[in-house]
Amino acid sequence: MTSSEPKAEGGQTITSLVTNQTSTSTPAPNSTQDDLGNEKQKELSKWDKIYNALTYCPSRCRWDPNRPPQFSMSMNVLFAFAAGFTVANLYYNHPILNILAQDFGVRYEQVAQIPTVMQAGYAAGLLFLCPLGDLLPRRPFVCGLVFFTATMWLGLCITSNLSVFTAISFITAVTTVTPQLMLPLVGDLAPPNRRAAALSIVVSGLMLGVLVARVLSGTISNFVTWRAVYWMSLCLQYLIFILLWLFMPDYPATNPGMNYFRILWDILLMIPRHPVLVQACLAGMLCSAPFTSFWTTLTFLLAGQPYHYSSITIGLFGLIGIAGMLISPIWARRMTDRFVPHFSIIFGLSCSLLGVCLGTYIGTFNVAGPVLQALLLDFGNQTAQIAQRSAIYTIEPKRRNGVNTAFMVSTFCGQLIGTAAGNHIYATAGWIGSGSTSVGLISAALLVMFARGPWEERWVGWKGGWSLKKKNKDSADGKTSEKGNHVRHEKGWDEEEGAVEKVLEEVAAEDGNETPLHGDGESEKSSKEDVIRPAKA
Repeated sequence: MTSSEPKAEGGQTITSLVTNQTSTSTPAPNSTQDDLGNEKQKELSKWDKIYNALTYCPSRCRWDPNRPPQFSMSMNVLFAFAAGFTVANLYYNHPILNILAQDFGVRYEQVAQIPTVMQAGYAAGLLFLCPLGDLLPRRPFVCGLVFFTATMWLGLCITSNLSVFTAISFITAVTTVTPQLMLPLVGDLAPPNRRAAALSIVVSGLMLGVLVARVLSGTISNFVTWRAVYWMSLCLQYLIFILLWLFMPDYPATNPGMNYFRILWDILLMIPRHPVLVQACLAGMLCSAPFTSFWTTLTFLLAGQPYHYSSITIGLFGLIGIAGMLISPIWARRMTDRFVPHFSIIFGLSCSLLGVCLGTYIGTFNVAGPVLQALLLDFGNQTAQIAQRSAIYTIEPKRRNGVNTAFMVSTFCGQLIGTAAGNHIYATAGWIGSGSTSVGLISAALLVMFARGPWEERWVGWKGGWSLKKKNKDSADGKTSEKGNHVRHEKGWDEEEGAVEKVLEEVAAEDGNETPLHGDGESEKSSKEDVIRPAKA
């Protein structure tokens, strides 16, 4: 049967020719490329699954902007426990340096560098890791640091090489900055009118960890090997990781789009912008130096004339400071949250000054002097620093980790000054000489606080009056309408007509009443202006 289709040159039909050309011009898909693409997709999915598994957040901890997590007392205690036994990593080695020297078979001078190395690592963590709290979500960041520190800590438990021990000590000290990430998070989660009380509980846990670390380490090492102390710390760190993974809320990142180097540079730029931050940094540095100077030179005083106390007695002497730490949260709730932070800072510095005077000029002949100094200095120093944090956390709510970094670096410098200068002055002028230096430093801190009043907006002066009572009871510093600003930011409202009324209605609905933002009976107009003014500034 003959085909009726016309034929092209070469005897091919037109249909077959077109078909051949089409098949030539449109090549078949490359099966090898498809396979590679599928494998790549599977590989990406696998890494996504691993990341999701590592950063998994229980449903009760997930962030819901419409129903943010409530900052409860149990969460506050968890943060205090985590802060205490995390910062304790820096101090376990202090009372057992002689035992470490014997176990590693080296001179005492070679192990004496370990505390210095760990302090240097902690300073590096403050400078380069803490600012990341403003860039990254805090929950995976904090949990990741705790898990990494605990895993690296395993090397300290098993190594028998001093160089390896020193290197791992430095690395773990760098990542042992989680307490300084938790404190700004408490500032974000806690209600502004109860921020000082919440901060005081975490700071008390942190300071308690410093004391307990030394007591536990010295006591346990007298009965069993020093490695038992480090194995105990390893278990505690993994326990902290599990508890934080189960209960730490997934608070969103405050500056997800910022550059890391921009965040570091902005810490320097924010200092000249905020007089209250400079004031807090200077006062914090000046009052931290006497604190470390006292605890460094106290051993020399109690071991010599006229006391001749044993090392165990000297170690237990540090437990006196616990009383001051227990009083501090009560003061913060009753006084710091009710009055402007300026009042509590001056009161705390005054207590420290009184304690240093009693300890310096009575301590050479009566043990009551050092006892009173330990009690008043711990209470005063902690009270002042809690109030300082409560004041500075209001200046840039989205950069609280950067603000905290600036404050902690200044206080850390004060601690280094106190340790170095205290030992040197004690060697040349004795207990009274080092104590008199501390008196001068705390007096200088008081002058810094008296140079600028609580309502002054400039660098020096008392413009705005001497009143210590908060004008806005819902604010941490008594003058910033943080709650209104927080609601405005979360809801995404701008300053269009009626936005302020919407903010006030939302705040009143959350509080369950119709009270204005101000707690002193100011007019509604003043409240509205306070809500708008910080945004415009």
